[in-house]
Amino acid sequence: MKIKLYNQEGKELKDIDIPEDVFGLKINHDLLHQTYLAQKNNSRDAIANTKTRSEVRGGGKKPWKQKGTGRARVSSIRSPLWRGGGITFGPTNERNFSQKINKKMKRKAILMALSSKVGSNELTVIDNIVLVDAKTKLAKDIMGKLSVKEKTLIVQPVCNDVIQRSFRNIPKVKTILANSLNVADLLEYKKLIIMEEAIAVIRQIFTDEKQMLTDHGYNDEGNHKGVPLQ
Repeated sequence: MKIKLYNQEGKELKDIDIPEDVFGLKINHDLLHQTYLAQKNNSRDAIANTKTRSEVRGGGKKPWKQKGTGRARVSSIRSPLWRGGGITFGPTNERNFSQKINKKMKRKAILMALSSKVGSNELTVIDNIVLVDAKTKLAKDIMGKLSVKEKTLIVQPVCNDVIQRSFRNIPKVKTILANSLNVADLLEYKKLIIMEEAIAVIRQIFTDEKQMLTDHGYNDEGNHKGVPLQ
């Protein structure tokens, strides 16, 4: 698969080959949706919290005697029926929104998200980004020369503190390492800029079968560590 390579000045350098098994996959929208929701739910915090009648302060004394008043019997002023009382079936901070997603499914979804960027012409590959100093103005000049105005995700092969500090103050622009790619960022940011060296890192991490086996607890011979496969 061929794609144009640009420099940070926005000039076309040449056509390069990008791996088909990373950028040429058929899109499974159901898998992308499931992986995206799982990631968002796993990062969700249960903030809303209400108190039951046993947690609301006060209400220890019975408001009036059980019989003889002509009124309904009440055990506590903190009853959910009373103003200022507890809440029935309200949200609590003990709720768990986490969802399990298999590693192979997550890897495949990331590759599909990358492939979707190629299909919609939202992928730009540049040879490198070189900045003499961590200046937001220099980063804005690069974005202008690349004619990028949408929400943009910039993928680096390795951590470069100068690049990160230069782009972090630009609205709707985010830098990320190749080994930290995730479905949510790939789908939420319309434009994707990848440095040429980051492509090899992505392919090694997300398509290396040996690495996948290691992540799942298998050794090089295909046996689970400590438990030989039958």
